[in-house]
Amino acid sequence: MRNYEVTFIVDPVLSGEEIKATAQTYDDLLKSAGCEIVYVDEMGLRQLAYPINKRTSGVYFCIEFKAEDGTIIDSLELALRRDERIIRFLSISLDKFGVKYNEDKRNGLIGKVKKKSKDNKKDKKERDSRDNRRKPGSRSSAPKKEAAPKKEAAPKKEAVKEEEE
Repeated sequence: MRNYEVTFIVDPVLSGEEIKATAQTYDDLLKSAGCEIVYVDEMGLRQLAYPINKRTSGVYFCIEFKAEDGTIIDSLELALRRDERIIRFLSISLDKFGVKYNEDKRNGLIGKVKKKSKDNKKDKKERDSRDNRRKPGSRSSAPKKEAAPKKEAAPKKEAVKEEEE
C-alpha cells in the first residue's frame, strides 16, 4: 500500500458543524474507496500567507491515508475542486521519510517546545555570574582590532595666506 496525504483549507465563514461535516465528507469518500485512514489532523483556524477569495484565514485539515494505487487521487482532487467550501488543497505521495516524520510528529517528538525546568534556571544563573566576571564594557573575550590612525586634515588656505604676509 502507498501512503498519501491531502491537506485542504476550509472556508472559515462556515459554522463549526459545517466545517467538520466538510472534513468528514472527504474522510468518508476515502473510506468508501477502500483507503485506510491513518490520521486526521484538524490544525484549526490559521492565517493565510496571502488573501484567497477575499479571505485572510482558513481552517486547515490534513488527512493521511493508505491506498492500493493512486487512482483515488484523481477523484478526490476533482471533488475538492468542485467543492465551494474548500479554498485550497494539496495532495502528495509520502515516501518512507515522510511517513516517519508524520509518526514522530504524532508521538510528540517533533514540533514540541520543551519547558524549562528549575535546573535550567540554575544553569542560567551560573552563566550570568560568569558573564559578570568579564571586564565591564567588553562584549567578548576575543581581542579587539585597533582602529586605523586618522589622517590629519590639510591646512586651510586662509592659514597659508597669513603665513605669506
